[in-house]
Amino acid sequence: MTLKEDKNKIKSGLYIVSTPIGNLKDITLRAIDVLKKSNVILCEDTRVSKKLLNQYEIHTNLISNHKFNEKKNLKKIINIINEGNIVSLISDAGTPSISDPGRLLVSRCVEENISIIPIPGPSAITASISISNFSDQFYFHGFLSNKVNSIRKEFTMFKNLKCSIVFFISAQKLNKQFDLLKEFFLTREILICREITKIHESFYRGKVSDIDSFQFNPKGEVTVIISEKKNCEVIEVLNESDKKRIKKLILNKSIKDIVGIITEEKNISKSKIYNYCLQIKNEK
Repeated sequence: MTLKEDKNKIKSGLYIVSTPIGNLKDITLRAIDVLKKSNVILCEDTRVSKKLLNQYEIHTNLISNHKFNEKKNLKKIINIINEGNIVSLISDAGTPSISDPGRLLVSRCVEENISIIPIPGPSAITASISISNFSDQFYFHGFLSNKVNSIRKEFTMFKNLKCSIVFFISAQKLNKQFDLLKEFFLTREILICREITKIHESFYRGKVSDIDSFQFNPKGEVTVIISEKKNCEVIEVLNESDKKRIKKLILNKSIKDIVGIITEEKNISKSKIYNYCLQIKNEK
């Protein structure tokens, strides 16, 4: 007699389980099932995770695993998995190892040839992109740096990307970077998603040039999406100082050279700068 395979049984290994980013109802049935069947759940903050687990009557043993102790925990966790156990990794919100602890453990499991199984679910990245009306080709950066000089370097890299740009930052810190956003992305559009799926969820949508007019609540975590590069009129980005500079450059440089210089600094099309230069020459 052949025994039937238990379809409800899951194999041992490491399960990367996505959890809600705010609203506790945003969890999959599969995620609940895996968490209930796990021998151990690794979590960032046991106090935060217990709110979710208690909601769904999940009583699995918890091990605190955050950025300050994940390296120290590696050997113990690998041993637990190698003993044939089911170990789930969760973060305080969203998908572990993406701007959250987990990469070290995943890397070690890859080295040890241990099964790693993703349990997909909520994501602030895809949730924000889905409502942005921007290009679905995007670059995700994770958390923006804390220091202004570092942010300037990151924005310098971002400005040359033709796709949408997504990053995380606290609302309070974002409030201090409006000038930098305008300096690098003046001609683009922006969507700021604050406290996604939570009680105080809010969205701010418009042009980067108008960002000062946003009635922006400087509290909570935000996901920022900057639109892909779009052609725009020169008059929208050239101030009087820029125009005077172009007029001086025309005296001893070719239009081609001027186009190269200006487009390196401004997010506008070459044809618009070229036509503007022709206009100045025709006025003489």
